[in-house]
Amino acid sequence: MTEELPDLPTFDPGRTRKAVRRGLYRTVTIVLAILLVLGLAATEGSRLLQTRGDRVERMQDVLVTAFKLYNPAYQIAGLDCCETTPWSLSFTFSASPIRAGIGFGPYGGSYYTISQDFFGRVGHLPLGNDAKTPLTTALSDLGTGIRPKDDVRKVLARLPADLRALAVVEFAKPLTDQEMRAFHEVCPTSVVYEHRPSDVPITWGDITWDRGPTEDSKCGGSLKNLRAWVKILQESDQANLSSFGLSLDRLRKAAADGLAYAYVDDYTSIAELRKIIEDPRVRTVRLADVAFDLDHP
Repeated sequence: MTEELPDLPTFDPGRTRKAVRRGLYRTVTIVLAILLVLGLAATEGSRLLQTRGDRVERMQDVLVTAFKLYNPAYQIAGLDCCETTPWSLSFTFSASPIRAGIGFGPYGGSYYTISQDFFGRVGHLPLGNDAKTPLTTALSDLGTGIRPKDDVRKVLARLPADLRALAVVEFAKPLTDQEMRAFHEVCPTSVVYEHRPSDVPITWGDITWDRGPTEDSKCGGSLKNLRAWVKILQESDQANLSSFGLSLDRLRKAAADGLAYAYVDDYTSIAELRKIIEDPRVRTVRLADVAFDLDHP
């Protein structure tokens, strides 16, 4: 007995088009979902790789601190960590030139970014040698004989005694850490720990490395802080340090010697500088900025 086949349904072009569209929609949706999952996995995987271990902390310890050394004439604040991409890890921060009489008040400034690539190498650095400020010039003039005492005395004599000044006080011969502490009752903004005429020397302040030891010495212990930071540096950091115009040899020598060649004060007065310049231990004083102190008429 022959089995009869059922009749085939009548071909409906409209229904066929709808079925094809539904099939294409499902296929596209599945492909897009797979791509989205893969993209999220790649991004999250890259973020985990970029921030693995102590990579973020080390970037902040080494690169951000080196950037402050690269720009001793700037106040660096407002660090915003971290922007991650599949290729880099970045910090954003504000930087403003150090001015006379500001002290520890608000700084404002412009925003900049430093970043390191997937392999830990630092990218293009803002400011640095391109940022010429009066304080940068004053630091570069240390040890050159520019602005001798007699010339500076005449300048100080012409200025009102109650003006606040940003100044670099250069010593006739470098002072030890103990001698530096005994020299001035007011804590300096930063201390110069290197003899490097016509170039910006290693200049370290109490907050150059925010995470360093500061608790058991006068003025926060700049030298102790510097030595602690240099101690964490590794040979593998040399490539990045060179981007900041630094080297392990220079940093290690400055930390080991611990000699203060000069110091920066952003809140001294002209009257105080007139006294300081007469000290036989002082080679000269280099003015970088002056301002009226409106809070103390």
